[in-house]
Amino acid sequence: MNDYLRADFSHSRFEEVDFSQSRFHNVYFQDTVIRGAWLQRVEIDGYLDEVTINGVDVGPLIEAELDRRDPDRMLVRPTDADGFRRAWDVVVRRWDAAVQRARALPEDLLHERVDGEWSFIETLRHLVMATDAWVLRAVMGDPAPYHPLGLAHTEMPADTPAVPRDPDARPSLDEILAVRADRMATVAKVLHELTDERLEEMTQPVLEPGYPESESFPVRRCLGAVLNEEWLHRGYAERDLAGLERRLG
Repeated sequence: MNDYLRADFSHSRFEEVDFSQSRFHNVYFQDTVIRGAWLQRVEIDGYLDEVTINGVDVGPLIEAELDRRDPDRMLVRPTDADGFRRAWDVVVRRWDAAVQRARALPEDLLHERVDGEWSFIETLRHLVMATDAWVLRAVMGDPAPYHPLGLAHTEMPADTPAVPRDPDARPSLDEILAVRADRMATVAKVLHELTDERLEEMTQPVLEPGYPESESFPVRRCLGAVLNEEWLHRGYAERDLAGLERRLG
């Protein structure tokens, strides 16, 4: 298998090209046209907006089906302060269940990547980083909030200042859960004090280098980013836990 990492194929033309048994991760297909394709046993996991297949915009159909399968999903798209608090209750409840499920497995497996995705413990580390970035730094103004066990997204440039860089760390489940508990309590406190007016305000830029950039962001965007990260990564983690469970029989 050939690897093409951080390559730019935009404005390219592919004709009579065989992508069988290939893997695409963190790829972008904006304004892309695919015609005469043969899709068989294809799995796609991503954000869909105006995706037309055989003349049908499939995005709304898929969203409706996902909401039907899991009604909690609608609750993590809040529009007001009370909605954000309800959404956080959903996040906590669903993560509590996922952690209990993980505890039933040997801890070595919680460090294991399934199909190249983050391990369960790496996922928890990443959510620590997400909270540090979007709540502690962006919303609360802490210039250096990053816990050393936090794990940045893989697309973040390696020279991003102040962000912890220890991808090989192997904290125990209890160790990373202790950090998570502290961060989740901080989010709960911010949401407890949240008002509809505050939700529409802009944050004050944090001038010290770090992530996110030294910019002003809508508070709604910052808190929404954390909710989205929590929801999506819990889903990924449960998918991979299922794979580990099947392996153990």
